[in-house]
Amino acid sequence: MANQTNQFELDVKKIRDEARQHMDKGPVTAGNTADTDRMIEILNQVVATEIVCYLRYSQHAIAASGMDRAQVAAEFVEHAAEEMQHGQRAAERVSQLGGAPDFDPATLAKRSHTEYVTVSDTDLDRMLQENLVAERIVITSYQEIIRWIGDSDPTTRRMMEDILAEEEEHADDLNDLLGN
Repeated sequence: MANQTNQFELDVKKIRDEARQHMDKGPVTAGNTADTDRMIEILNQVVATEIVCYLRYSQHAIAASGMDRAQVAAEFVEHAAEEMQHGQRAAERVSQLGGAPDFDPATLAKRSHTEYVTVSDTDLDRMLQENLVAERIVITSYQEIIRWIGDSDPTTRRMMEDILAEEEEHADDLNDLLGN
């Protein structure tokens, strides 16, 4: 059996020349083969989804009452803060890709993958259920986004994978609180 080596070579001169020629594109290089306009549109949906989740968790944390209120409200507050961080990360990526992050309150609910559900009767179980449903929606839609991205934009894919992992943790936390 012949000893085969996989040689790796870079044309550094070519890379340097292309970097200088396309400085106006910031971090987007020829290696990023994603449809940038579509990526920006999808990431703005992620921004909207995360803000809606932040708002729902925040409202539920304040409205929660009953014997288990402190534990559940603390979990909602923690999740709300993480959702806001996710939205900010997605918005920053939109900006890096040359787009404008869309924080327009008038269209957030329309662009969000999840719904803003208030629970008027302060029923903790119902709040936990509504948030678990939202997390499951986000998990499924983010998995689809990650599959769509594939190798076309590794930076956005990794960001979405990181966010997805935290969303799965949220779902697990909620499921535990529900006693499932």
